[in-house]
Amino acid sequence: MDFRSSEQALGPRSEDALPATATAAVKVVIVGGFGVGKTTLVGSVSEIRPLTTEETMTQAGIGVDDTLGVERKATTTVAMDFGRISVNDELVLYLFGTPGQQRFWFLWRGLFEGALGAVVLVDTRRLEVSFDVIGRLEERGVPFIVAVNTFPDAPVYPVEEIRGALDLPESVPIVDCDARLRDSSRDVLMTLMRYLQSLAVPAGAS
Repeated sequence: MDFRSSEQALGPRSEDALPATATAAVKVVIVGGFGVGKTTLVGSVSEIRPLTTEETMTQAGIGVDDTLGVERKATTTVAMDFGRISVNDELVLYLFGTPGQQRFWFLWRGLFEGALGAVVLVDTRRLEVSFDVIGRLEERGVPFIVAVNTFPDAPVYPVEEIRGALDLPESVPIVDCDARLRDSSRDVLMTLMRYLQSLAVPAGAS
């Protein structure tokens, strides 16, 4: 038996190893209603092979999960999604995607432990599924931005209309994104980082 090969097989893949230059890590959660694209965003932007907990939807979810507007969706996240992206040589973001259905929201408590901020992914065809999500973030005092996922058949509204519909203050950034595209998803995360930095620096400080 080649013990050296066996030991190598047990360790992380070389492409999954944390960069040697990394000195800081930040936990970020990706939240939103059912079917808004959270798993897609984490998968598109992660520099490592993402961990997903998607399962095939079954008859048990009928009458329990709100699938209005996403009737063709065949799978659902039942625990979390996980990915990682290096913002620069020193800073690494750990991404945790939350399940969208309310019956799995009991998992949120653990997923939000230690999180510095959040991205709320929304679908303009179903903005109402984001109300409870945003309410929970506000209750927990978790800073967040809103990313509007641009589905092909989704209506386009001015930012201020979306802000009004979600009852958000002017200070909360709202950006467009395509969760399927790595660059677009990365821009969303960079917007969150800039927002968190602005909250950490007192107004008027140089």
